[in-house]
Amino acid sequence: MITQRARGEFDVKLTPQTDGERAVRSLGRLTIDKQFHGDLEAASQGEMLTAMTETAGSAGYVAVERVTGRLQGRDGAFSLQHIGTMNRGKPSLSIGVVPDSGTGGLAGLAGKMGIEITDGKHFYDFEYTLPDETS
Repeated sequence: MITQRARGEFDVKLTPQTDGERAVRSLGRLTIDKQFHGDLEAASQGEMLTAMTETAGSAGYVAVERVTGRLQGRDGAFSLQHIGTMNRGKPSLSIGVVPDSGTGGLAGLAGKMGIEITDGKHFYDFEYTLPDETS
């Protein structure tokens, strides 16, 4: 398998969810709606859990999203798992494909995604592998 790269921009909408009175005010839950453009033309929906702290610039989140669309000419779906930490303003982010979550033309997909935010715009850099179509 050859490692490939997909790049582009995405739009994201995060919607806070409320389930009545929260037992712990520093915890939150949001829904995720994304539209990917570029090498990945897809939509995704997901869920995010957050933990805020009293220290400015420190927080954490985990999320899972289901992506459905076309990755460089191959149609299918896959899931991404996020683990993000902000330590006094210093970010650390890991986003990876959930093993064996690919379907259709994306069956066997593996990889990791990076996100960059520049001037309010969101960009992705997706490094991935797929089984050869002739296999």
